[in-house]
Amino acid sequence: MREELSVCEAPIMKIIWESNPDISVPELVKQLNEQYGKEYARTTVVTFLTRMAGKGYITTQRRGRISYVHAIKSEQEYKQQLAQKEIEFWFHGSMAEFAQTLCAAAPLTHEECQKLRRLLDHVEEK
Repeated sequence: MREELSVCEAPIMKIIWESNPDISVPELVKQLNEQYGKEYARTTVVTFLTRMAGKGYITTQRRGRISYVHAIKSEQEYKQQLAQKEIEFWFHGSMAEFAQTLCAAAPLTHEECQKLRRLLDHVEEK
């Protein structure tokens, strides 16, 4: 990941990921307005898409008169890289410190605790 997504690019990328595999630019503009209240002009969205392509997140392809956007990086990959960067910076690489902070901010439900235990058991097996 060369660069993180900007504040304006993040909602665009989230819509792209949710529309797997591709989304047209007009549909993207429509969903930005409906989901996030962003009334960007098509040209503004295209400018953001050009930047995001330069960062390696997406590709665009014309089909007839309409351009379609395709995600190159997965949402999971982005989340993992972003989380790792934040853990390194804020928690000096300590997953335990990160988990303590996270749980203090938003306590886990019983189901989430069970899921985390299964995940930790799986990690220990490796």
